[in-house]
Amino acid sequence: MPETMSHPDTIVASATPPGRGGVGVVRVSGPKAPEIGAALVGDLPTPRHATLVRFLDKAGDPIDIGLALFFPGPHSYTGEHVVELQGHGGPVVVERLVERCIELGARRAKPGEFTERAFHNDKVDLAQAEAVADLIDAGSREAARAAMRSLQGEFSSMVQGLTEAVVDLRTYVEAAIDFPEEEVDFLGDQEVHARLATVRGHFDGVAAAAGQGRLLRDGLTVVLAGRPNSGKSSLLNRLAGYDAAIVTAIPGTTRDVLRERIDIDGLPLHVLDTAGLRDSTDVVEAEGVRRATAEMSRADRVLFVIDCSDDPAGRAFEEQRARLPADVPVTLVFNKMDLGDGLPMSDTISGPPRLHVSARTGMGLDQLRAHLKDSVSFLSTGNGSISARRRHLEALERARACVENAAAQLDQRRAGELIAEELRLAQQALDEITGVFHADDLLGRIFGSFCIGK
Repeated sequence: MPETMSHPDTIVASATPPGRGGVGVVRVSGPKAPEIGAALVGDLPTPRHATLVRFLDKAGDPIDIGLALFFPGPHSYTGEHVVELQGHGGPVVVERLVERCIELGARRAKPGEFTERAFHNDKVDLAQAEAVADLIDAGSREAARAAMRSLQGEFSSMVQGLTEAVVDLRTYVEAAIDFPEEEVDFLGDQEVHARLATVRGHFDGVAAAAGQGRLLRDGLTVVLAGRPNSGKSSLLNRLAGYDAAIVTAIPGTTRDVLRERIDIDGLPLHVLDTAGLRDSTDVVEAEGVRRATAEMSRADRVLFVIDCSDDPAGRAFEEQRARLPADVPVTLVFNKMDLGDGLPMSDTISGPPRLHVSARTGMGLDQLRAHLKDSVSFLSTGNGSISARRRHLEALERARACVENAAAQLDQRRAGELIAEELRLAQQALDEITGVFHADDLLGRIFGSFCIGK
């Protein structure tokens, strides 16, 4: 049997969450996996065939009865020899199986180490490896479908196509450097400009898909802010569909930050209800206002809620504007429209967008949901979306900036060496997405966020 494993040690971990369950899976990967499997079950099962066996301890007494599977490397998840033990899901049973594997020469796996080995053994690239974790953590059907598309390599193919376009352009430019007598012809004709336009078009398509994927994965964080008793908690309850927050007629009921995760047509919405914004001598309320201000600075959008029955002109926003972060977009939400005398005057040209709702009756809530989706250009259908992370978007943005720098060098200097260097940097940034170029600390951060058995 060929030895293709890249790691000298063998790892073991439970691949199912802690706690009681019908089935508990223990996974072993590495060069000693066949030896450990044979010692546990008596004889190593036929490759890729589930076999009913007894799992034996050191004395030969049964620990459990279940299924054993053997996947010889390189035809396994990790690319190494892998043994999976499927027993009953009691925590004591699972831990005894793990301890028995350790007695036989394995060590406990680190978070994400199985998938990290799959990456190092070219079973998946880095974007696909991250999609494994995204699939496990998916909070909606749309997010799960997007993660599955990335796991199957769709995002990697998009990035690879973009990388090839950059490499083609870089090759063309470097030909001008190698043949200086032809440099004017190479860099002065329309071919370079045409190829630059092609690369830019590729960037637009990949960035749009990755942006949707990032929203499906991370969602949108929205903070409800405003004066006490403006209806923030009632609005949170209406959006959540149940009484998540206490609502009373007493101003200042909300002191701490309340968090709810809401799904809007596949867009994960993280809504934070905060203490009413006002000066207070109450120590607890003042701390609540401080926390509200801190959460607003980290939000993607602030919904500033105004009681239009008491403040139809929206004076509260002007009074509290100094508390709001300058770099976070704000939407004014005029609440309690069922109590008002009519719609307040709108000024969406010189000021923030304005919406009119009633948290009590639900009036205007559909428009609010549509506004939140439109604010981030979220497509509810999710067709073609792939799972992407913030680091992917940052790498794409760096690569795009390098291509724009190359275009500027072409227009201003026609300096082949400078253009080629910018294109090389663009290629390097794109390679970080799939892991062709990576740093060890990057891998540590990525795989460290995985669950232990994956």
